[in-house]
Amino acid sequence: MDGSARPADWKIGVDIGGTFMDFCALETRSGRIASLKVLTSPDDPGAELLTGLDLLAEREGLEAEHVTRFVHGTTVGINTILQRKGARLAMITNAGFEDVIELARLRMPDMYSLFCHRPEPLIARDLIFGIPARLRADGSESLPPDPDAVSEAIANAQKKGADGIVVALLHSWRDGRQEAAVKAMIEAEAPDLFVFASSEVWPVIREYERTSTAILNGYVYPRVSGYLTALETRLKDRHVPARAMLTKSNGGLMSAGEGRRNCVSMLLSGSASGVIGASWLARQAGETRVLTLDIGGTSADFALIVDGAVQFGSDEMIGEFPLHIPSVSVSSIGIGGGSVATADSQGVLRVGPESAGSSPGPACYGRGGERATVTDAMAVCGWLGHAEMAYGQLPIDLDLARRAVAELAGSLGRGVEETAQAILDIAISEMFVEVEKLSSRAGVDLRDFALMPFGGGGPMLGAFLARELGMRRVIAPRRPGVVSALGGLVADLRGDFIKTIYADLDAAAPDRLDAAFRELTADGHDWLAAQGHDGAADLRLSADMRYCGQSYEIEVALEPDWLADPERTAAAFHETHRQIYDFDDPEGRIEIVNLRLSAIGAGPKPVFPESDRVDASPALALRHVPVHLHGTREVALFDRAALTAGAEFAGPAIVVQEDTTFAVPDGARARVDRHLNIHLSLAE
Repeated sequence: MDGSARPADWKIGVDIGGTFMDFCALETRSGRIASLKVLTSPDDPGAELLTGLDLLAEREGLEAEHVTRFVHGTTVGINTILQRKGARLAMITNAGFEDVIELARLRMPDMYSLFCHRPEPLIARDLIFGIPARLRADGSESLPPDPDAVSEAIANAQKKGADGIVVALLHSWRDGRQEAAVKAMIEAEAPDLFVFASSEVWPVIREYERTSTAILNGYVYPRVSGYLTALETRLKDRHVPARAMLTKSNGGLMSAGEGRRNCVSMLLSGSASGVIGASWLARQAGETRVLTLDIGGTSADFALIVDGAVQFGSDEMIGEFPLHIPSVSVSSIGIGGGSVATADSQGVLRVGPESAGSSPGPACYGRGGERATVTDAMAVCGWLGHAEMAYGQLPIDLDLARRAVAELAGSLGRGVEETAQAILDIAISEMFVEVEKLSSRAGVDLRDFALMPFGGGGPMLGAFLARELGMRRVIAPRRPGVVSALGGLVADLRGDFIKTIYADLDAAAPDRLDAAFRELTADGHDWLAAQGHDGAADLRLSADMRYCGQSYEIEVALEPDWLADPERTAAAFHETHRQIYDFDDPEGRIEIVNLRLSAIGAGPKPVFPESDRVDASPALALRHVPVHLHGTREVALFDRAALTAGAEFAGPAIVVQEDTTFAVPDGARARVDRHLNIHLSLAE
């Protein structure tokens, strides 16, 4: 059979945000990329998937039965927490420890504010039940769980309308047998309740961190599980043979089947996927130090790529709650294209965090929105409205945008354009503050970084933010609106595993470390096999270590053969401690708290064709349009599809394309590379 006559295979990445579901589809035979945005349907999450598949079939010739890879990133879990629409949970813990989640770490959310308040726990106090049971810190049992107390707790949980129960007992990081016994009793006596044990979700030392992670997992379980079940049903109905995979908070992938129970691993799914996609694009463009800016309808997400590597952490915030599993380090702020602008009682203009979302959306979308948003301000200032948005789905209605901004301007006693510009200035200043915090924590100078804006709103505001930050370079990817969906196509399988050691790094440590490493390695290989991976495994080892007497530890990258050599392991810790804190104590005693292992199964990476012809000539503008940029002026309007490799132009300018609009500030010089990325050089 002639190879050219073979049916085309398709790989599809999908990411759902607050306003759109994004599609990035790769036709593997030719390397052709098809992308698409579909408005979300809040009343029926997931219905937009079918709309997108139908549009790809209609416009691009996609045949569902030839989809060989399907990767999905979703915000269902995190939105459930932010909106507090999760399960009604009960918890069983040790008698006397019923207040663990309320006490937390006794930290104020904002130490500089006298008006801050602690968030309400996700489990009501009258649904937390203490039972007589005790496991000692060394793992020995001093008091087994009392069956009668467990039965009474189950009955009370049912009486109070609980949907499920979280079991979190002391020292289960050492041995999960007591939690397993209580879980078995619940499953036998109340099969209608779902149950999670903290030791099976994330078996880490410190009862609050372990308990809160298990609670987050249980809180989102019903909605996430229902969503994933519907997703797989819809794919089956469309005759898609590919196994549904999900993007995880750690930037990797897992099967949808695992995601039903391991819900907590996908809470930062969309944010992490965007950073992974941006990192892959940055490597193609030859950039190794990048600040990513992902602006959607409701929020702006920032992350650092340092020396080509995505940065990871284990204390990210999910709304008001800490997430203690490994995650791509992402900072977020409630500023997006749909963020609503308001005037407070003192006449002060504010932007966000309330968002118009997809329904009714910004006023200019013509979907019923009446309040001014960041997108409306962009339209009033003239940056939007020169082409339809979201692949032709959203024509911009300038009159509606002006009407919304004019109402706000009247209450402020300002002109319409002046108010619109003020909305944009405030949005940029709010993002500036958040990025400054991020760069300070990381100890980096952003003048050495390039900004990569993506998402529907990133290219609209990114270059202006970069200029305020003193950054000199901006990279706009060819399809910035679907970078998060692309991230799913380039991500690898990744499972994270942890074993608490809690021992001195001394002559007796190698045997314990070797045994733990072997156990983690077996878990990693088993996990990859369960995900359908039959290739080589990349095992990355690290340890949480500290000097004796310190309250918290730092993560230190290790090589497996160092585990047999305490001096080499200690040297790695001293060096890492010095890099972070600028000092170390070579004579200090060291504790190893946790051993961590990441099992990575690399998948095939797409190969995108690059231009073989570079023509370094001025780009031709479609026309000039008026823009209010602290005063009205005419700026050049370019069509992204017409910009060829080597093309150059100067700002101020507007670049329109199907998935977003790129606003280029005054004084910037633009150049298009072989991958059709636009590189901006900003005036100092």
